[in-house]
Amino acid sequence: MPKLGYLLPTRERTMEGRHETAPLLALAERAERLGFDSIWVGDSLLARPRHDPMTLLAAVAARTRRPELGTAVLLPALRNPVVLAQQVATLDRISEGRFILGVGIATDVPNIRAEFEAAGVPFDKRVGRMVEGLKLCRALWTGKPVDWPREGEGRWTLKQAVLGPTPHRPGGPPIWIGGSVKPARERTGRLYDGWFPNGPTAAEYPEQWGEVQEAARAAGRDPKSLTGAMYLTLAIDDDEARAEAKISSYLASYYTGMRPDLMRKQQRCFAGSPSGAAQWLKSYADGGASHLVLRFAGEHERHMDLAADIRRQLGW
Repeated sequence: MPKLGYLLPTRERTMEGRHETAPLLALAERAERLGFDSIWVGDSLLARPRHDPMTLLAAVAARTRRPELGTAVLLPALRNPVVLAQQVATLDRISEGRFILGVGIATDVPNIRAEFEAAGVPFDKRVGRMVEGLKLCRALWTGKPVDWPREGEGRWTLKQAVLGPTPHRPGGPPIWIGGSVKPARERTGRLYDGWFPNGPTAAEYPEQWGEVQEAARAAGRDPKSLTGAMYLTLAIDDDEARAEAKISSYLASYYTGMRPDLMRKQQRCFAGSPSGAAQWLKSYADGGASHLVLRFAGEHERHMDLAADIRRQLGW
């Protein structure tokens, strides 16, 4: 049966000037009580300010026992991979193997380019930095001495470096790649453990997920070992016009300076009734998505209750 995940509103609370973490941890505990399978936190330094995902998820890990915990999505190119490897290993230990490392390369828009510049990272090199950095993380997660560079890659230099602690799971947590474009799908199939886009429609999802699986087969990997996930945004309301207004207002606030109608063409969003939301979510599950991560356009407690009811109605 499909799993349902819940995205904590770190960006929203920061925009509102509500920087306290206790309410966010309470939402995480509520998600666990309602039966959500996973809890997620987004990432941004300056472009879309919010809480640091790794630190907050460590607190969530200490306050929950069952749900998986993940980043939706972390930008590894902004981090030194040696530091990131240690953070991930520690978080996977705290959560006792519940962590999922969701990662992406970031969208090419001015405020994100400025964020990379502020961090001293060349934006145009972000894909190579991500791929090499994650490869280095995996090498360090073995707990064995690591010499780097290897195989022609050389952004970082290590000599017989040993990381400790190692992650709870041998080899480290699963790595899911966000990205809807064809190179991201191919990269996921060749190298990573899950596909975590926000762009494909329910009609597009089966074919694109099939490309990920085919890329895995071509690389000699078992496609059944990969997870097909989806990041979805919802405003659920019996009054469809009110739901439409809510999601447009939400996107306009979340993505400052970007038109909500354009954002809705890039990211899959739903505005409408609970029954419509149920059919929309089911269409992705029917298309092969086995883990749906939900971002709500405000009113989190109400939306969480509605999602839990929808799940029961669908028999998930």
